[in-house]
This record gives sequence, structure tokens and C-alpha cells, in this order.
Amino acid sequence: QVQLVESGGGLVQPGGSLRLSCAASGSIFSINAMGWYRQAPGKERELVATITSGGSTNYADSVKGRFTISRDNAKNTVYLQMNSLKPEDTAVYYCNAEIITTNYYGLDSWGKGTLVTVSS
Repeated sequence: QVQLVESGGGLVQPGGSLRLSCAASGSIFSINAMGWYRQAPGKERELVATITSGGSTNYADSVKGRFTISRDNAKNTVYLQMNSLKPEDTAVYYCNAEIITTNYYGLDSWGKGTLVTVSS
């Protein structure tokens, strides 16, 4: 019915940059907040950044000043620009979206995740 697909993960050296993308598709009427979460090995999933449909953003303290979240409402896509990456940013990054379907049903949707590895 609704699908979120992430892309852009990979291996990068410390200090490098990556850009993640997440496209939502399916029976979508509208999307409220979108966001990125991450889960490192042996740790719980944590919030990285969120963005409302109006463009208001919120960031985890650990990524402020290094990561930027943005979205293209026309494409139902959210992005995460990650700069000055550190080894502790290594994790599986998950996209999340609060979707209203064409049947006016609310869904809290998740992607399957994309792995980001920061290592020399």
C-alpha cells in the first residue's frame, strides 16, 4: 500500500560526506512529518532528524551542525546530508514518515534501512 525506500548509504572515511534519500510511494494522500533514525550495533534505535511538512526541523544534539535534513514534497522524498562524518555515526539509517493514505488512514511507515559505515 505504502512503501519507503532508502538509498545512498555506503562506506566513507572519517570527515567525509554522504547523502541519504528516502522516497515514499503508493496510495499517499499526504505526508506529515518525515525523519531519519539510526541504530548502531548493540544499541537502540535513536532519532537523528525530523522535518515537518512545513519545513520545521529538529536534530539530535550529536549531529547538529553536521547533518541537514530536507524534503521535496512534490516527490514525497526526504534527504539527509551528512558531513564531517565520524566513526560513531556508523549505523543502519531508517527513514520514517507519517502518511495519510488515499483512504484517509494514518500510517507510521518505516523503510528497511540503509547501512552507513564510517571507517578508514
